[in-house]
Amino acid sequence: MSLHVFVHLDLGGVRAGDAVELTGDEARHAAVKRIRPGEQVTVTDGAGVSALATVTAASRDALTATVDAVELHHREPPHVVVVQAIPKGDRGELAVEMLTEVGVDVIVPWAAARSVAVWRGDKQAKALARWRSTARESAKQSRRSWFPEVRDLVGTDEVVALLRDASVPVVLHESASGPLADVPVPGRSEIVVVVGPEGGITDEELAAFAAVGAEPVRLGSSVLRTSTAGVAAVAALLARSRWR
Repeated sequence: MSLHVFVHLDLGGVRAGDAVELTGDEARHAAVKRIRPGEQVTVTDGAGVSALATVTAASRDALTATVDAVELHHREPPHVVVVQAIPKGDRGELAVEMLTEVGVDVIVPWAAARSVAVWRGDKQAKALARWRSTARESAKQSRRSWFPEVRDLVGTDEVVALLRDASVPVVLHESASGPLADVPVPGRSEIVVVVGPEGGITDEELAAFAAVGAEPVRLGSSVLRTSTAGVAAVAALLARSRWR
């Protein structure tokens, strides 16, 4: 059985025998999970450091544990960025959850021309907070040592720049002639996958992407929802690189 994972942002320099303390939401999470003294847990900073630790004291307000061993994890190539057009309702959080589980490194919310949902002012701040919270919780559930970065909302110009700098630019489109399976995936590369909104990517957006060498590709004969297309594409690409 996998150990429960908790987050402690300051694990730099921690060694076996050191004590770590969890407070706030992490302590309350441990209380909900009924973590007791003597149990082992995993503590991570979400930036590559994980510690195996034995709980010495636990309450709803704080959990203290003694570090048994520390492990440093390197990022696994390729580096995967998914530009996700913001969908309506809670499908954005669903997309973030699945992209985190599959191992995406960066998630970029995109205000596409045909995005049904519009983030402005307080709504944008709240939506970003939900996406980031979802990524964090999903990373813990997935036992990830590196948590994905959820960036601020971008427009199409910023997406073009990401595609220009990518070694493997991927734009998903149901009408594309070429399949994703034909896209070469070097072992050490930066993959940028663009997922359009419910209404589709506009001709103008496709032209801007093509101008920097990002031609559209299709996943298959069926049309996936915007919340699931990204995870299907990333899984197909990682099956030929990181997962081999």
